[in-house]
Amino acid sequence: MPQTNDVDGPSQEEDPFATAGQYPPRLPTDRPTSARTCAMAMGSKDNFAIDRDFVRQSLNAFPEFLDLARESRMFLYRAVRYLARDLGIRQFLDLGSGLPIDGNVHQVAQSFAPDARVVYVDSDPIVVVHGQSELSDFTTTAFARADITELDTVLACPEVRNLIDFDQPMAVLLLSIPHLLEDDEVVQRTIHEPMKRAAPGSVLALTHIVAEDDATAAATSELINGLGLPWRTRTRDTVSGWLRAYDPIDPGLVDINRWRPDETQPPVAEAHPLVREYIGVPVGDRRMHECGGLFCKTA
Repeated sequence: MPQTNDVDGPSQEEDPFATAGQYPPRLPTDRPTSARTCAMAMGSKDNFAIDRDFVRQSLNAFPEFLDLARESRMFLYRAVRYLARDLGIRQFLDLGSGLPIDGNVHQVAQSFAPDARVVYVDSDPIVVVHGQSELSDFTTTAFARADITELDTVLACPEVRNLIDFDQPMAVLLLSIPHLLEDDEVVQRTIHEPMKRAAPGSVLALTHIVAEDDATAAATSELINGLGLPWRTRTRDTVSGWLRAYDPIDPGLVDINRWRPDETQPPVAEAHPLVREYIGVPVGDRRMHECGGLFCKTA
């Protein structure tokens, strides 16, 4: 992967892939992106000055963000392992996959079920470049470039058509994604539309950063939006209300640290040097946590 780049370019309002075959793509470097900033929690150097400024300011205000990002990655392993090993799920649609980092969905799923098929979907240009490059030689794993909030666009991707059979049980993954969608109607559509199309026996894996009260939720949302990243912290009750159509798999919607914890699971990669000092905020001192779980479509 390329090393950290300190050169910021002009605003890129146009489609960075508008020029066919252009490489490298035009990357938006005048604003932070969730993929680049979150990946720093696991050591990624694919970031720009604007991302590092965002991370410094957000962690100074809410240092627990770093632990939440790393804990979400730990949850990914446990959830995908359970889906592949215990439930027998053999196809995974990862919506909003982010930058490739060790312990990706296909690496976990295929370590327990070698025949598992995985399609990652994202629209961030740097994510697309890395994802498509790293998976170019794979036959059971692919990367699709699409807006995850537009299901018809996702379904039109040849990678999805080739690898995902909506007539068979599947896993839809929305991990650390819903809080990046500010509009409640958009986030609910992004959750429910894939599950409506999915066969009975399919499972939704979802996590969302939540606050205990509306005031804290509003404060974090205002801060992060002010720093240039779309965001909406919600409460657990709000998230729980979205999931009533599905059957929760024990233990339901909980702090992800309480979702089938496993002290023997592989650790996540070391954090980027810039943020390592923020690791280890005691749970009792946190004003937010990430809730999540698995939810089954039974009919």
